[in-house]
Formats: sequence, structure tokens, C-alpha cells
Amino acid sequence: MKIEFRDGLLYTSIKLTYKGKTKIIPNMVIDTGAAQTLISQEIAEQIGIEIEGNEQIVLSRGIGGTEVSYVKEVDEVIIGNTRIKNKKLDFTSIGFGDINGLLGLDLLMKAGGILDLKNISFSSVSA
Repeated sequence: MKIEFRDGLLYTSIKLTYKGKTKIIPNMVIDTGAAQTLISQEIAEQIGIEIEGNEQIVLSRGIGGTEVSYVKEVDEVIIGNTRIKNKKLDFTSIGFGDINGLLGLDLLMKAGGILDLKNISFSSVSA
């Protein structure tokens, strides 16, 4: 997985597939302090991920406050060379510039990732 250190944050991209539609989501901030991955609902709508009324609603609390999000199961998430099938993810409105989401511990750990901060790199060792 390619990582870019910019504005004091680590950015990467992930690839989502939902109902056969695939989208590369850039500008995901790697956030080891986030238990769950949060993805911009605005960018998710581009591949048909929308609120239909029967979704689980969750509250995420962190240093930035409380976020309300909805949960959808996606067909696949690709992080680097790791494919994660049938994963439930949280989608919310993200109002922080060009940030499209937070890549949290749920996906980082599922990918079996090793984050090397000295070399600004991430390697997936399991799926």
C-alpha cells in the first residue's frame, strides 16, 4: 500500500466494491486511534452506497467529537495487496477538506498490517 505523509497525516487509498461497482477511494487518513474505519458517504454514493432506511446507525466518539454514521456491508475492500470480503463499514459525512475517510484498526488489523513509520510504508502480511 502506498502511503503519503502530508500535512502531518498519513494518507493512502483503498478500493471498495459494492454490488459489482468498484471505486478507488483516495485521501484516506491512516488512523490507528480509530477503532472503526469511517468513509465519506458523499464519495460512497458514487458507487451506490446510500441510506435506504434499514441500516444500523452507530455513534463514533473520539477526540474530534461524536460522529453519526450508518453501516453497510461491501462486497470487498482492497488495502494494498489484501482483499477483505463481505466487510461491514461505517459511512458518514466528513467535513475535513479533501479527507475521504479514516482507515481504522478494524481494516488495518484484518489486513495483518505492519506500519513502518521510519520508512513511511505499510505491508500486509495476512488476510
